[in-house]
Amino acid sequence: MDAFKKFLRWLEVDRAVMFAVLSKVWSLFAAPITLLLIAYFLVPEVQGFYYTFLSLIALQSFVGLGFYIVITQFASHEWANLSLDDAGYISGDEKARLRLISLGRLVFKWYAWASAIFVLLVGAGGYLFLSQSPDPGISWKSPWFFLVVVAGLQFWVLPFLSLLEGCNQVHTIYRFRFIQGIISSLAIWLTLLWDFGLWMAVVGLGAGLLSSLYLLLVFYKNFFQPFFTIKPKEGIQWREEIWPMQWRLALGGSLSYFVVSIYTPILFHYHGPVVAGQMGMTWQLVAALGSLAMAWVATKVPRFGILIAQKNYAELDRFFFRTSSISMGVISLGAVLLWLLVYGLNYFEHPLAQRLLSPFPFGLFIAGTVLGQIIQCQAAYLRAHKKEPFLVYGLVHGFSNGIVVWFLGSRYGAIGASAGYLLVKSLVAVPLCSYIWIKCRKKWHADEVY
Repeated sequence: MDAFKKFLRWLEVDRAVMFAVLSKVWSLFAAPITLLLIAYFLVPEVQGFYYTFLSLIALQSFVGLGFYIVITQFASHEWANLSLDDAGYISGDEKARLRLISLGRLVFKWYAWASAIFVLLVGAGGYLFLSQSPDPGISWKSPWFFLVVVAGLQFWVLPFLSLLEGCNQVHTIYRFRFIQGIISSLAIWLTLLWDFGLWMAVVGLGAGLLSSLYLLLVFYKNFFQPFFTIKPKEGIQWREEIWPMQWRLALGGSLSYFVVSIYTPILFHYHGPVVAGQMGMTWQLVAALGSLAMAWVATKVPRFGILIAQKNYAELDRFFFRTSSISMGVISLGAVLLWLLVYGLNYFEHPLAQRLLSPFPFGLFIAGTVLGQIIQCQAAYLRAHKKEPFLVYGLVHGFSNGIVVWFLGSRYGAIGASAGYLLVKSLVAVPLCSYIWIKCRKKWHADEVY
């Protein structure tokens, strides 16, 4: 038992990482079950509408403007002088406490307006986009509008969770996300078993929303109480402190849609809902693997911020290089296993193979995702400094990926889209991001000897 505990410590597995990994493992376990149920209960055209729904909901990035990243970084720096008392209230340095409260009040109002804009614009825009597809006799309009409303409410909850994560509540947050993932999966499965079709998207997201509200209104009610009862006269200055980082994140975050979510809508528009369904399910599996590997780094971001606030750069680097190396090892091994699974399904001509992309485009997508993990790790490190140096990178990466994937995907289908994705990742994204990371690390830690 002691040897096993030492091994876990060597892998940098604490309780937060354990629950983060369990959450992602559950996603990888649940995905094949969801795939089986979708393949059995939904025709390919409905599968295409379902994954196109999810890609359109991802347009939240255009109204969120990257604020959730800012929240975590700024909260972690204030939390270096704060803690939770036995009753769950915030205690510690009063100045830091008031700055944290002012940050929370600001972002809660921001996301309330952003959520309303999202519901109106994406609801109407998505309806027009989906209406352009030849009518396959699928009842999609009511599920779509209910989904947009539920997604808008879930979007408003996002800053509360980001604030908690920035306040180093990562153990509780990732335990909650693990439980939330199970609840959402079960809700989706039951909806499919009861033959409610596209309503599975609404029910799954609704279950996640209700569990989020329980965490905030019950479990952390004392934590959030001062955010609604205290109005600090002085605190975080949005224009001077947050805006210089946020406007860069806003541009980069908006264009991230063309890196993360553009594939399914392109294939839906040019090649129909069947191919879009294959793309959507493939991307869900690939994204789940990337999210699993990122658990080792994402759970450490608040710790990065605390070490930076303390100017303990040597420990910061040791911590970062170790966790990011483990993350890269996990995603590389997982990529090989996942591709072998898809290859096996095709080799044995299993019916499920028809619901995924074939091994060649699947392999191109998963190779690009492995390269993208390098970028995710580097971005987490630099953004923990409360700075956003990726403006140029975000613009170049987003525009180039969107144009290349649209050009190749519209003409050559899934193979073209996957080839474009890998091409941009290897020739544009990774070299440019690595250059920025090396330059900023040396500049920001100029007083440290490397």
